[in-house]
Amino acid sequence: MTVKGQILRSASAIALVTVISRICGYLRDQRVALLLGTSPAADSFVLAFSIPNLIRRMTGEGSLAASFIPVFSSYLRNKSGREAWAFARKVFWDLVVLLALLTLLGVIFSRQVIYIYTIFGADRSRWEMAVFLNRIIFPAVFFIGLGALASAILNCFRVFALPAATPIFLNLAFILFSLGVIYRPIMRVMPEPYRSPAVSLAIGFLIGAVVQLAILVPALANRGMSFQFSLSATDPGIQKVARMMGPAFFGMSVYQINQYVDRIFSASSLMPTGSVTSLYLADRVMQLVLGTYAIAVSTALLPAMSHQVAEGKFEEMKQTFGFSLRIVSFVAIPAAVGLILLRHPIIQVLFQHGAFVPESTALTARALFYYSLGLPAFAAIKLITPMYYSTQDTMTPARIGAYSLILNIALNTIFLFLMFRYFSNGSPALASSIAAYFNFVALFVIFRRRYGRLGARGLIASIAKMALCATAMAAACLVAARFSEFGGAHHLPYQIGLLAAMIFGSTGIYFGLAWLLRCEELSEFLLLLRQVDRTQVSASGAGA
Repeated sequence: MTVKGQILRSASAIALVTVISRICGYLRDQRVALLLGTSPAADSFVLAFSIPNLIRRMTGEGSLAASFIPVFSSYLRNKSGREAWAFARKVFWDLVVLLALLTLLGVIFSRQVIYIYTIFGADRSRWEMAVFLNRIIFPAVFFIGLGALASAILNCFRVFALPAATPIFLNLAFILFSLGVIYRPIMRVMPEPYRSPAVSLAIGFLIGAVVQLAILVPALANRGMSFQFSLSATDPGIQKVARMMGPAFFGMSVYQINQYVDRIFSASSLMPTGSVTSLYLADRVMQLVLGTYAIAVSTALLPAMSHQVAEGKFEEMKQTFGFSLRIVSFVAIPAAVGLILLRHPIIQVLFQHGAFVPESTALTARALFYYSLGLPAFAAIKLITPMYYSTQDTMTPARIGAYSLILNIALNTIFLFLMFRYFSNGSPALASSIAAYFNFVALFVIFRRRYGRLGARGLIASIAKMALCATAMAAACLVAARFSEFGGAHHLPYQIGLLAAMIFGSTGIYFGLAWLLRCEELSEFLLLLRQVDRTQVSASGAGA
């Protein structure tokens, strides 16, 4: 099978289970919105939840995989299986010690961790709940980090579906603990200040993290992994992973770090109540697109590129990147347009229930607008950083990521103190979007100077066609939004029907025009969908 075919096949398996995971993730977030709305308790939960979630994304989708996979791939290709598994076992136990220490420090210094968010004048007394919730949630870091390593090992053997499916079980545990039959008894035994469903949600997240790791361990054992204690800090492979992993925190995970910065600014006393939650939910809506498609392709991309580099096939590696960028942009560009134009109906349908009132929808829709502006850049970064990591270069993305972080902080400061009346709670999202475009362009230019052309002319021509198709789709969205009278619809089934009609109608226009313009990405996208269908059929057959 060609590399393109392998990537499509692997991405299809990842995308299928990721769609299910994102649906469960939406149900999880919907339960948070339903129970807590955009109240102070909701902001406290999101702050406490964001720290282990940041580490989950940085390890599972970022630095750990980016540093471990290229080195382990070289072991598998150039050394014996026994040596490769000995290396993996040493990494596992070294990580156990590091994560245990990090977890202990996170629990002990929970108050200091939460107070990082209050540097812009927020009343610290309002975050006592966040301190308490952080002590419950933070141990999840231990299990999430080990799960990320297990997923990276399985990815090297082209096992993608199971690692991608484990968040489903985390979300299911979370949803279970959001039910009244669970959280009401927990509330009754809590001290008076902490009698909130948020406590039960925190416990559910911790249990879900344990379940995630438990599911992956048997799969590792079946592949040949043993868990005999083997601690080493002097092994050359370990040291190489460690050297790569530090810089990778700023490279692959710059989006997550910028999200963390956004939360600090959104907790400012200048921001309206509920700003932290609105940014979180807006990001989650965007992740429905970014996570389902861009991350699916990027997860399959790193092992493929690592094998190409190990074989000295640099030109093929660059072609693989160009193909991946085109096919992801084909989805990311219209998705950004749709989220921008239909942001209010989308947020209203997804979250405006229970304690989540129209004012909460307005806050979240504003944040979604500014995040959506950067969606194509966020997706592109997911693809260009694996190209650097496949060459075992984590320092360049780290350096550019640091510049991007500085830019994000500077823009956040300017928007908060000088332009707050224009952007309000959307200012952190706008800062992150601008920083993301800077990050991608800088990485693209640097790689081209080092390794030669990356097919920029063909890429620009393809994006121009996509932009034309997206413009026609935008016109359809505007007309539909104007004449559908969505704001006057008060029944949820009717709202869902209207929103679905607008989304499917505008999407049909986009694909139809892409077919008329003979966009080759359309056929590649349809091939990916056929691969997803085959994966689903195979899974059904296996289950039978």
